[in-house]
Amino acid sequence: MVPSLNPVERPLALGDQVYLTLRANLRNGKIRPGYPLQEVQLAAQLGVSRTPVREALTRLASEGLISSDGRSFSVPALTLQIVDDIYEVRFLLEPEAVRHVAEHAHDPVALASVMQALEASIAAHKAGENETFIDANARFRSAWLALVPNRRLVHAVELYADHVQHLRALTLDDVKVRNVVLRGLKRIAAALSAGDGNAAALAMREHLTEAKRAFIAAVGLERDNQTANPDMEGKTQ
Repeated sequence: MVPSLNPVERPLALGDQVYLTLRANLRNGKIRPGYPLQEVQLAAQLGVSRTPVREALTRLASEGLISSDGRSFSVPALTLQIVDDIYEVRFLLEPEAVRHVAEHAHDPVALASVMQALEASIAAHKAGENETFIDANARFRSAWLALVPNRRLVHAVELYADHVQHLRALTLDDVKVRNVVLRGLKRIAAALSAGDGNAAALAMREHLTEAKRAFIAAVGLERDNQTANPDMEGKTQ
């Protein structure tokens, strides 16, 4: 019989530290779309050698957060195709995920963290505190996701968590976008409180539709007469 073993404690590897630092800066919008990521420059800024920087950049590229061309890395410039792809995944997953929450975890105690995050979002919006609003908005998302009983579904949703946070960081300092987002959060919270799965799924679809349109307008993207995806712009929204 294997005896009880104590976990091995070791400091986080340097490559992991660089990865987490760069990912955080991508999430909060400090590294903007179109920005070239040069190993030498990043290594000098972070006070490390080029090796952990290269490891971190390769890992971020494998997750789709940056693009690579050989040994060159950059933050891909936002295009309508990228936005469409991200929101297509969200439309497929998030309405069903929030439906499960409404049907299985709609009592006030379970929803306390969701409602607290909503109240924090409302307060931050009224005060014009952009960073606080972004944080509260992320907490709202994390709070309802924590109540989804299907953890595999949660994992699928969270695969795009960094992409979603990156989009938030680019636009939630815009009052009009915050208004749109806040309306959506209120509708979702109301449906969750009522325990109405269909209403929750519909509220999420409407929220994603409005948030996508507001994002496209805020960053100045144009459709150039592209054919809209019927699942994204049609009756299903």
